[in-house]
Amino acid sequence: MLAASVFVPTAQAAPNGSSASLARTSDDKIQSAAAAESYWTPERMANAIPATGPATVKAKSAPQPSGRAGSIDGAAPSVKVQTEQAQGIGIMLNESQTVGKVYFTNPANGLNYVCSGATVNSGKKKLVQTAGHCVHGGAGGQWMRNWVFVPRYRNGARPFGTWSAYQLTARTAWTNSSSSDEDMGIVIMQTLGGNSIVNVVGGNGLRWNWGYSVAVTILGYPAGAPFTGELQYFCQGTTWNGHGQQVRAWCNMTGGSSGGPWLQEYNDQNGLGYINSVVSHRHSDASQMDGPYFDNDIKSLYDFAESLSP
Repeated sequence: MLAASVFVPTAQAAPNGSSASLARTSDDKIQSAAAAESYWTPERMANAIPATGPATVKAKSAPQPSGRAGSIDGAAPSVKVQTEQAQGIGIMLNESQTVGKVYFTNPANGLNYVCSGATVNSGKKKLVQTAGHCVHGGAGGQWMRNWVFVPRYRNGARPFGTWSAYQLTARTAWTNSSSSDEDMGIVIMQTLGGNSIVNVVGGNGLRWNWGYSVAVTILGYPAGAPFTGELQYFCQGTTWNGHGQQVRAWCNMTGGSSGGPWLQEYNDQNGLGYINSVVSHRHSDASQMDGPYFDNDIKSLYDFAESLSP
């Protein structure tokens, strides 16, 4: 329920360089879970456009990590959901229930888009990590509308339901300046059936300042050719500095994978790892992609989102 939310400002900024807005519908009303699920019919989901990230820039030398390495541990689910068994959807290799499809409407053009995202563990168990451009249009843009997350979506099935956003957060370097170094967003989710999302699907850990060369598993829902967006895909490899404060990896996923997690120590038995970046954009070489380097700024955004979570 969002009755109390009407007394909260629709947009907020924090001194640590993060900003937020309450989730809203296309007609500028505060979004309810019922309104979000009603909007996202199978037809609208099928026709959503793969979102793509900001353009790349010329590579620079690798900057240094901006502080001591930090880590937050993940959490296994604590609530059994019956819908998964009812739909008979078994898990595939390297497919995680913490990763899902993100759907939203861009108010700048009224079109529907699709991204990827993943849960991240916190005390309140309500956070989903994605890319900044999947929550806000960047410089001159607006906060996205009709924002939902569908964990482990596959071929139209929603084994864990459709989760509605409560509040969207991003770094002001993204919202004000479209900085691809800060193309990161965290969304606070409403409860579903009285449960918080991390309690239902589990939540990944988070890491920052771990250096530019780490082994990762990248998960997401590429929807541009030759992919369909109906299945979760993965890439694995070791990252390096691409340009600016960004990491790069070999991966040929296309649009729609934006916001998908780059996971350290991914465990395909429980679907958990440590989020160390997210998909931002493809490099000019289509076989490579870039993500923001997770330094102290991601921890600031995480703390900001958690502080706003009810």
